[in-house]
Amino acid sequence: MNWKTKLGILLMIISVPAFLAIPVLPFLDIDSETKITLGTILLIIGEVLFWSGGLLVGKELFTKYKSYFNPKNWFKKDDKKDDIV
Repeated sequence: MNWKTKLGILLMIISVPAFLAIPVLPFLDIDSETKITLGTILLIIGEVLFWSGGLLVGKELFTKYKSYFNPKNWFKKDDKKDDIV
């Protein structure tokens, strides 16, 4: 794996905390304007990091990792594992 692929994966992983911090904002003891500003900044940072990482890893690997982050795929059974005897 070359350095671009490793950097791309790292950027995609770093983007996750930015997205996870957004639902916490309503519970912070700060004014609403600051919450809106922080939410916007976190969303933009998360998107830029995720898509920049996607450009670095390439189409095939990006599609693979993107499916891991899709909540509708989290609880699906993998039929390929059942076929192996």
